[in-house]
Amino acid sequence: MKLVADLSIPLRFNGPQPNAYGVARASSEPVQAGSLVGDTRKGGSVNFEQYAFIPHCNSTHTECVGHITDERISVRECLQDVIVPTVLVTVEPERDGGDLVITRGSLARTNADGNVRVPALIVRTLPNDDSKLTADYGEDNIPPYFAADAMEYIVECGFKHLLVDMPSIDRLFDDGKLTNHRIFWNVEAGGREVNPETRIHSTITELIYVPNNVEDGEYTLNLQIAPFESDCTPSRPILLRAT
Repeated sequence: MKLVADLSIPLRFNGPQPNAYGVARASSEPVQAGSLVGDTRKGGSVNFEQYAFIPHCNSTHTECVGHITDERISVRECLQDVIVPTVLVTVEPERDGGDLVITRGSLARTNADGNVRVPALIVRTLPNDDSKLTADYGEDNIPPYFAADAMEYIVECGFKHLLVDMPSIDRLFDDGKLTNHRIFWNVEAGGREVNPETRIHSTITELIYVPNNVEDGEYTLNLQIAPFESDCTPSRPILLRAT
């Protein structure tokens, strides 16, 4: 297999990075404990740092249904597909009032439904440039999001894993409804419990970046995650293609 692209956004602690909701930025600082100084520039024997970050808001991350349930469910246990066929599509969101929305129609025009047997879907939105690597998303900069009918379409097509270049598949401020998350995982509207039909092994990966030189089409996805016992973990989606 040939490496096509690393779709993760590098997390530059204390440096330029994406951010959602105006949360604290990812940071690092040398550990100092007794005579131990965790910075070689300050006389330490090694670099030994403490990191603080919020995966949901300032890095490429993969999340599971535990994101919206009372039960603490781990993405490490939910993600069972590590290397899977995937399809990449590029979508131009449609204007809906002051928002940009990905609709069922805009997805259908990409012929995503022609890949019903492919487990993973990657959605790149237009316009697409490297400002996504450091964008601040908030009330003054609402990113595109999916309409409910678009999310229903994704589920109907059988996609188990969804990867997007936005901080949330729902509107950033939606009064906590997270309608699309619930549609994708098949959790009752407003509910916080799984049920026998919940798509427990499906995942959502947000805040990716797909370079413009990567063409739409079918690839192999290697979805790498950190082994966190959490609903969400930093991740590194790698796009591959047979040589």
